[in-house]
Amino acid sequence: MERRVAIVTGGLRGLGRAMALGLAREGHDVVAVGHIDADVAEIEAEAAGANFPGHILPRVADIRQPAECDHVVAIARERFGGLDILVNNAGLTFTTIDPARFRRNEPQKFWQVSDDIVRAVIETNYIAADQMARRVAPRMVEEGWGRIVNVTTKLDTMNRAHTSPYGASKAALEMATEVWAKEAEGTGLTINIVNPGAGANTPGMAEEMRRMSREGRAPRLVEPEEMVPPLLYVVSREADTVNGWRFDANLWDTSLPPTEAARRAGRPAGFEMHPQPD
Repeated sequence: MERRVAIVTGGLRGLGRAMALGLAREGHDVVAVGHIDADVAEIEAEAAGANFPGHILPRVADIRQPAECDHVVAIARERFGGLDILVNNAGLTFTTIDPARFRRNEPQKFWQVSDDIVRAVIETNYIAADQMARRVAPRMVEEGWGRIVNVTTKLDTMNRAHTSPYGASKAALEMATEVWAKEAEGTGLTINIVNPGAGANTPGMAEEMRRMSREGRAPRLVEPEEMVPPLLYVVSREADTVNGWRFDANLWDTSLPPTEAARRAGRPAGFEMHPQPD
């Protein structure tokens, strides 16, 4: 695999850290961006201990702010000499929206979520991804090669009751992926989705659910490392013609060649509206 330069947002913990480390393990240089200072030392120690051929540069930034997005992109280009891959993984989940989710007698309704939480979730889960993508896409198109990889969620998380505003924010990014991919078609820039495909075993998942999963009282949670094989496929030259697709990690069969695993696990990004009754 050719050596590339990547930015992974939400890259200091959970799914993002696994993907950042996976890219570095393959020889890519990665700017891993997060918002918690304490996470920096952990990923630095893990990367140093592994002695990967690629480098990881951790950075704390609030990419909801346009100037911070500019700064992160500039760091990648100045430190590593370019920018080829953007993984939009940063996201706020139900641990932020409703920390007491599993301790409530009744699920939280959308009108019970505060203005500040709604704004923070939409800005983190959609607007930050949009801001980052608009900053990196022009150069990728100019150079004739690039990758934008978005992380959304399951459809039934987008449209299930009691998932607002998380589901709505991810639905926006899902549909944006379909639109962006159409506009990038034929430029050398591809825009795809890599998802867990189910709940993930990360700090963004409520501890109550993680415990129930460990005890067999809830479905298996996807491990962060499972995101790496489909990610490495979509950022490879092998996937030069793959654009506007969605790949769920829990459906990815690592025993198969990547192109075959992708064929079985993939479907077009976005979703169709409910059909009109006859």
